[in-house]
Amino acid sequence: MREEGKIRVFLLDDHEVVRRGVHELLSMEEDIEVVGEAGTAADALVRIPATRPDVAVLDVRLPDGSGVEVCREVRSRDEDVKCLMLTSYADDEALFDAIMAGASGYVLKAIRGTELLSAVRDVAAGRSLLDPVATARVLERLRDGNAPRGDDRLAGLTEQEHRILDLIGEGLTNRAIGERLHLAEKTIKNYVSSLLSKLGMERRSQAAAYVARMQAERR
Repeated sequence: MREEGKIRVFLLDDHEVVRRGVHELLSMEEDIEVVGEAGTAADALVRIPATRPDVAVLDVRLPDGSGVEVCREVRSRDEDVKCLMLTSYADDEALFDAIMAGASGYVLKAIRGTELLSAVRDVAAGRSLLDPVATARVLERLRDGNAPRGDDRLAGLTEQEHRILDLIGEGLTNRAIGERLHLAEKTIKNYVSSLLSKLGMERRSQAAAYVARMQAERR
């Protein structure tokens, strides 16, 4: 049963000692509830939809895959689940993949307990924890890719769809966009489906990356 006002957290880490430590740290907080945990990607993909957490804390390196893959899959099913990547190593490639998968944050396991608690709360509140310098590196890579210069697909979007596309680029959920534009969440969902179709995309993460490329071009 969902406790009102509590941040529901799911933990994925293949090291039981790390998982227990994080579980204990989070469970001591009155506003946080650990609703499930897993040690493999396969297990997480079954348990996360069942427990419906607000935040999934995901280890990047796993014995049967990657936390980034779990993030991508989970968010393609339910965009309300925020993903906070947890890793032992600062890895540009994994960071790039995490951003492209729709992760809200990327922190090292060397992080202090109080900082991890703040990270979970910030991500749950819809804020991004991605380091500006790291994000700039990702934008640089996107700039070197196929940037959408003069993309004709944008011409097919309505003014409202343009506005919503920009907000997707800011990392806002449908609910947050609805609050910003004073529209129902269901209405925003319909707008998002329409603009993704017009842009020839299937997922929000693709649209967010598209916006990032356009912003990189303007700099």
